[in-house]
Amino acid sequence: MAQILFRNARLIDPEAGTETAGDLLADRGRIRAVGQAEAPTDAQVIDCAGRCLAPGIIDWGVKIGEPGERHRESFRSAGLAAAAGGVTQIIARPDTHPAIDTPEVLEFVTRRAAEASPVPIRHMAALTKGREGREMTELGFLLDAGAVAFTDADHVVTETKVLARALSYARGLGALVVGHPQDPGLSRGASVTSGKFASLRGLPHVSPMAERIGLERDLALIEMTGARYHADQITTAGALTVLARARAEGLDVTAGVSVHHVTLNEFDVGDYRTFFRLTPPLRSEDDRMAVVAALAAGEIDILCSMHTPADEESKRLPFAEAAPGAVGLETLLPAALRLYHAGAMDLAALWRAMSLNPARRLGLPGGRLAVGAPADLVLFDPDAPFVLDRFTLRSKSKNTPFDGARLQGKVRGTFVNGARVFGDS
Repeated sequence: MAQILFRNARLIDPEAGTETAGDLLADRGRIRAVGQAEAPTDAQVIDCAGRCLAPGIIDWGVKIGEPGERHRESFRSAGLAAAAGGVTQIIARPDTHPAIDTPEVLEFVTRRAAEASPVPIRHMAALTKGREGREMTELGFLLDAGAVAFTDADHVVTETKVLARALSYARGLGALVVGHPQDPGLSRGASVTSGKFASLRGLPHVSPMAERIGLERDLALIEMTGARYHADQITTAGALTVLARARAEGLDVTAGVSVHHVTLNEFDVGDYRTFFRLTPPLRSEDDRMAVVAALAAGEIDILCSMHTPADEESKRLPFAEAAPGAVGLETLLPAALRLYHAGAMDLAALWRAMSLNPARRLGLPGGRLAVGAPADLVLFDPDAPFVLDRFTLRSKSKNTPFDGARLQGKVRGTFVNGARVFGDS
């Protein structure tokens, strides 16, 4: 691989928590120098002109349609969208058809992803067979086949004994279990958060307490088994107190949140706009502000897109019947920059949540601007304004709540192991 010298960059270092002006030299897929660097004779020189250079984003919780729903998203289209969004590693969910619940299926999708995507894709595996919550998968064999974590995604395991047994096995293997904190009885059939807005719109709703109850149950089992646990989305103020208590007790627990839940609230649903139909549903402004504060303080560790493609037919339905979810691989960076432009977080803190923390929690390389780290990088202009047109997105599905929104932040180049996968050559 050619050597690349990035000149005149604004270096965003989430590990040190700094933003500094300087250079970065990438050589043979690794970072070789940071700060001031001389250009080797045969190096390609990129003048960053004061733009930001940061570790590539690691997007945790991406749904891809292969196998079973390739019309919604393929490995190829997801990889292209990721590259355009500054994402240099995708952590994919196992909620496919069939579910990724055997080593054979995991090996198949791993091979297909490597062939089709310009961006590395790593897979989580299902915690129970078929994600049905009745019998746990072969965790050890799946771990050996390359699973980075185990989850049934938004299918909550209701059989407590099954979940406890799976957590005990995961504890013995050192494996990470990802939960979806939600009480399924309370949330079944709901499409919005309970409150005055839901009542006025006449929509089926769920109390924010359902998230807290689900998290309380999961963390009680974590206390009992000692397993490693990650809550995929914490979106309410009530759940934050439960999370803080678990950490104070020394449990090995982390949490994430989607970019939609920190930049949008329940009123964005407006006149039944189904692109705002998400799981969990959008919350009140008070909850949104509490979650943003927790993210800025490091109480919530991960910020991700929770990319969930849905075709036009599944969204062009009455709000309560429409498929939940939104695409986000390509919009994660400019949407997250809303927090920066609002003064809620600096760039180093944002990249700690989007890059460094996911890498650390999953034991992956990346997320750092340090000598010897992989040259997985994103070059971006945080202030470049644009109006998003969903039909320009590279994802096969176009279900974004940011269609027509004014955003700031454009990716100018994405590099994986020092090779450019997006941007001008």
